[in-house]
Amino acid sequence: MRISRFAVILALVLSPTNNFLYSQTPAGHEHKKAIPSTELQLTIDGKTTTVTQAELAVLPQKSVTVHNPHTQKDETYTGAALGDLLAKHGFAVGQATHRTMLRSYITAEGTDKYWVLYSVTEIEPSEHSADVIIATSMNGQPLGEDGQLKLVASADKKPQRWVRNLAAIRLVTVAE
Repeated sequence: MRISRFAVILALVLSPTNNFLYSQTPAGHEHKKAIPSTELQLTIDGKTTTVTQAELAVLPQKSVTVHNPHTQKDETYTGAALGDLLAKHGFAVGQATHRTMLRSYITAEGTDKYWVLYSVTEIEPSEHSADVIIATSMNGQPLGEDGQLKLVASADKKPQRWVRNLAAIRLVTVAE
């Protein structure tokens, strides 16, 4: 009987939902504590490039104001549009690449290994009216514990697909 109690206690301590290993967000979603992001690994169809904050800063800057239900506040993020970054690195959307865009998707991952998925049409202004940016500031200030880079989508009602401490973006085109 003592061994089974010990096993249950050990399982609870080592459980991935245990607060020793994870922190709680206000909405009850769990996430691992993250190392602050400082640069971005951008992979387009297998070719990887390191993108720095300086490179993001020279791209046209866009500001989006969104409501964050976790904080119950409106927040204004500023940064480069993801579509602009992709275009700079060889994935420009146009008549010749339209079909490719329709068959491509993006994963965005934070330093805590939290990742999300977007269709390329969701980040392309010619196809979708919302904005997806790589934010470098919020309300005119550095992002703080969210790292130096954060992916923010203006159309999402919940910040489930926002990625704090953004470390990697991968674009994959599905072959016909």
